[in-house]
Amino acid sequence: MKFLITLFLSITVLFSSVDINHATAKEFASLNGIGTKKAEAIIKYRTSVKCFKSINELTKVKGIGKATISKNKDNLTLGKCKLTD
Repeated sequence: MKFLITLFLSITVLFSSVDINHATAKEFASLNGIGTKKAEAIIKYRTSVKCFKSINELTKVKGIGKATISKNKDNLTLGKCKLTD
């Protein structure tokens, strides 16, 4: 039973949209061409700028280029920025 739940959750993450302003490193790592280190770099960049203003801003993260964004464009969304002071 645990296996089925884990499998279902994994499939859900793989085929769901990733909101770049709220995603976890695990969610970023589920994208095509983004592993753990790049996912952590995205989180670090997002923290430094408070939030992304466009999906293409991901290219400012080392190792993320236009090709990576293009491969994942159907799975990327830009959620509302929730700034906290």
